[in-house]
Formats: sequence, structure tokens, C-alpha cells
Amino acid sequence: QLQFVESGGGLVQPGGSLRLSCTTSGFTSDNYAISWFRQAPGKEREGVSCIGSGFAHTKYADSVKGRFTISRDNAKNTVYLQMNSLKPEDTAVYYCAQRGHSGLCGGMNLDDYLNWGQGTQVTVSS
Repeated sequence: QLQFVESGGGLVQPGGSLRLSCTTSGFTSDNYAISWFRQAPGKEREGVSCIGSGFAHTKYADSVKGRFTISRDNAKNTVYLQMNSLKPEDTAVYYCAQRGHSGLCGGMNLDDYLNWGQGTQVTVSS
């Protein structure tokens, strides 16, 4: 089964930082846009950030702009999400997925994405 594997989550205090990684299992994703999503308990899954196949093409949710940075290393088939100045409201399970067969980010609509990973838990708490 084609799937992404997320890692790097954990427990961090407010104001702290984490770097999440998203790697592929059994396939390459160089030519496709990859997004990070998150889902908090009792809430719908929401788009956090996206990076297109062209490295300069990135997109962020308003709630994380200026705090999160997405990047990718195609040689390692890995997409990163650097999260700084974390807040309790960032607590969620974070997932990555591929935007179909497109290299562009578009609107980060869930239905456009495939090869979802199992997620990694991020908890921001003192």
C-alpha cells in the first residue's frame, strides 16, 4: 500500500518548536504537491501547509503563517514542517498526503488528496 510516514511529533511547551517529517513508503513523490493537515479532537481535519513540486510554491493556513515553514528534500523523498512558537491550539494529530497527481497546491481540499499516512501526535502543553 502506497503511504506516507509521518514522524517528529511529541510533547512540547508553549513557545517551543518541533520539526515534523513526512517520508514515502514504496514510491516517490517528487512531482507532486504535498500537504500537511491536522485534526484536533472533536474537530474536522484541516489544511496546514502545502509545498508544490516547485520548491518556491508554498501555502499556509492563516493560523500558522509566520510560525510554520514547509520544505522538501526530494533526494530523501521527505517533506518537513518546521513548527515554531507553538501554541496549545496547535495540539492535533498531523498528517501528510499527496495532492493527487498535481504539482500545484490548490485549495488543500481533503478530497483531492491520497496516500495518507497514519499521523503523528503533537501536544502543546505546559
